[in-house]
Amino acid sequence: MDFDFLAFEGPLAQRGIGVIAPFDLALERELWRWVPMEVSLHLARTPYEPVPVSMEMARLVSDSHHLASATRDVLHVEPEVVAYLCTSGSFVNGVDYERSLTKAICDAGAPDAVTTSGALAEVLQQLDLHRVSVLTPYDADLTRALHDFLAELKVETVASDHLGLGGGIWKVSYRTIAERILAADHGDAEAIFVSCTNLPTYDLIEPLEAALGKPVLTANQLTMWACLRRMNLPIVGPGKWLRDVS
Repeated sequence: MDFDFLAFEGPLAQRGIGVIAPFDLALERELWRWVPMEVSLHLARTPYEPVPVSMEMARLVSDSHHLASATRDVLHVEPEVVAYLCTSGSFVNGVDYERSLTKAICDAGAPDAVTTSGALAEVLQQLDLHRVSVLTPYDADLTRALHDFLAELKVETVASDHLGLGGGIWKVSYRTIAERILAADHGDAEAIFVSCTNLPTYDLIEPLEAALGKPVLTANQLTMWACLRRMNLPIVGPGKWLRDVS
């Protein structure tokens, strides 16, 4: 059989994002939904830490030496940007520490760097948001650390709810998450931020934004938005307000 290989074009030229994820990330499939076909995600993980989700874990998984090592693990595939995909790990020690994490990633050789909480800060500034409601899967202490991070950004947390989970965050149902997001909303909130890259949210964003009439910002969404923005690519997936600033 004759076969004309020259009749086929492609594959698409691959563009890469390096992703440094906590050891317990279980939402790789959701993560891929946020990027266009020509973008590949190259994952590295921080070392396993045998502690529940807590202030302690957030500090352990955000060790700058671990992030530098993970960055070097993905550099051979030439990512255009490396993202530290962890909300709590990037807010737990405050704004200055978040900035130090992006520096550690770049110092390890990444051409550019993003953290989830840094992406949150960018979006709040781009959308000129100063009052938000918050939903987290964490305990009360870790949730308060998020409030403190937002306060450093001059953003007021007008309402907040947390699930109090020490693990298995990826197992929470859409129904539970949607109910808690609706309950966390506040009339003074200009947006709702849903924390944690291990909390499934992709299919909830569009219907909840339509119901509430305000941005519903989620951790994986913001991180991928910030990466694609640095690559001069449009956002993929739900998020009416983010598409307006991409």
